[in-house]
Amino acid sequence: MTAPPAARLLHRHLRGQWPAMRRLFAWSVVESLPMFASGLVLARAVDHGFLAGRTLTGLGWLAVLAALYAIGAVATGRVYPWLAATVEPLRDSLVTEVVAAALRRMAGRTPDAAGAGVSQVTEQAEAVRALVGTSLRNVRQLVSAGAAALVGLALLSPPLALVITLSVALALGVYAAFVRLQIRRYRAVIRQAERIGEAAATVVHGVRDVAACAAEDRAAATVGEVVDTQAEALRAYARTRWVRLPVLALGVHLPLLALLLLAPYLTAHHGLTAGQVAGGAGYLVTGLQPGITVLVDAGGTLLLSLAVVLGRLAEVCTTPAAPPPGTATAESSGIEADHITFAYSPHAAPVIEDLSLHVPEGTHLAVVGPSGTGKSTLANLLTGLLEPQKGKITLGKAPLLHLDPAHLRSTITLIPQESYVFAGTLRDNLAYLNPEATEPDLDEAAAAVGLLELVQRLGGYETDIPPGGGDLSQGERQLITLARAYLSPAAVIVLDEATSHLDPATEARAEQALATRGGTLIVIAHRITSAERAHQVLLLDGPVPLLGTHETLQTRSRTYADLVGHWHT
Repeated sequence: MTAPPAARLLHRHLRGQWPAMRRLFAWSVVESLPMFASGLVLARAVDHGFLAGRTLTGLGWLAVLAALYAIGAVATGRVYPWLAATVEPLRDSLVTEVVAAALRRMAGRTPDAAGAGVSQVTEQAEAVRALVGTSLRNVRQLVSAGAAALVGLALLSPPLALVITLSVALALGVYAAFVRLQIRRYRAVIRQAERIGEAAATVVHGVRDVAACAAEDRAAATVGEVVDTQAEALRAYARTRWVRLPVLALGVHLPLLALLLLAPYLTAHHGLTAGQVAGGAGYLVTGLQPGITVLVDAGGTLLLSLAVVLGRLAEVCTTPAAPPPGTATAESSGIEADHITFAYSPHAAPVIEDLSLHVPEGTHLAVVGPSGTGKSTLANLLTGLLEPQKGKITLGKAPLLHLDPAHLRSTITLIPQESYVFAGTLRDNLAYLNPEATEPDLDEAAAAVGLLELVQRLGGYETDIPPGGGDLSQGERQLITLARAYLSPAAVIVLDEATSHLDPATEARAEQALATRGGTLIVIAHRITSAERAHQVLLLDGPVPLLGTHETLQTRSRTYADLVGHWHT
């Protein structure tokens, strides 16, 4: 029988922790010794010690039990390091797989993948770590308390053990009947938590538009509706928790009450000794009751939550089999688009339609046009982040789909308008695409794009940059990403309005540096001056794109002439 996806996911991430788990199991067995022996030792102390008039013998048996509890306490202390050695690597590897899956979904343009991915990484993966750790702790308690108590009862009095085992089995049957309902309702809770992330991510991403349109109340209502839905899902799940009452009653309270009420009859007519009654009551109170309580509490919350969360993560980590990656390499840095068409959905109008473009190696191309004409979409197509529905794009005569992914990413660098500055040193940020860059390389790149003043102000390349860039301005962040591109080994650099926060002089300096470093440069222009510096200009406006020089387009296109005139005016 094939294991469920959740079990396979957990097994895959625990596979490397078997040595730690074996030690965890061994110490757990030692930890269970006091519970296993408690009823037997207590019966000996009562029957052969105190009731027989041998007080010292009874105290001796109790001393043995105390020694066993001391050994169990030592074993408990030894358990926790191995518990941590099992759980922490699990969390790290699981986060890696979940992040990779979220990135694949975002690359595939899955709606709201970013918001759901945040919930899966920050809540669900962390929940697995906490739940596995707590479950392992509590399952050990279940084994050491419940199972040890039943085994001890079987040795103490087989008939008594049989009756109590049947009662426990009935209680477990009642609990099992409700597990499927609990799983279904808790799965709804998890999915609603993801929808909160999806709804919030949409609002946060468009917060400027929300504020500009005075739509704060509507946005709050949209998110609030999802929050209310999750609250109702939580209440529905909480209502299933009442099952713990009949389970505890059947598994512990009724057998204990019956044993105490029938003790005189059992000792008088069925050969049960007072010590066996005391031992049986001890097993019920100190062994089975904690064990069943752990089962209904841990099973109803921890184990159930773990099964549902792992099931959800197994769903998001399972992706369709990807086609084998290409193995070709590009012969040059020339890019060619052959009659490409791209639309964001089957029923949407194409953003790019039947576009052909040839950018020879070493060309400096500027792409201009009004907003919404597909300039950023073209940048994503030329860099292989999007695939056209029709036509093909080649790099050095090789189709992008046939290129080795590592080769493609090292050959083409895309710098978007959003400047990604990472937590780490300034050196880490600049050399991110070229870890082998030397100090002279860093100096050359900083001088070329105009970053030296910032380097000096920060105190050198070893200065730490906090998460999010700290106090760096948007322009300073863009300079860092431009220097990163200059240092990269990429033969093709695509700037998607990556200089929008720079002043014109600094922008001109950076673009000139990237154009003269060698290779091909494609600039999605933020200012018309970027087109004036380029060898070729592509105008996206209307059904027929125009390609030419800055001078020729002014005579061929009224739109381009108007753009130039408006900018200089």
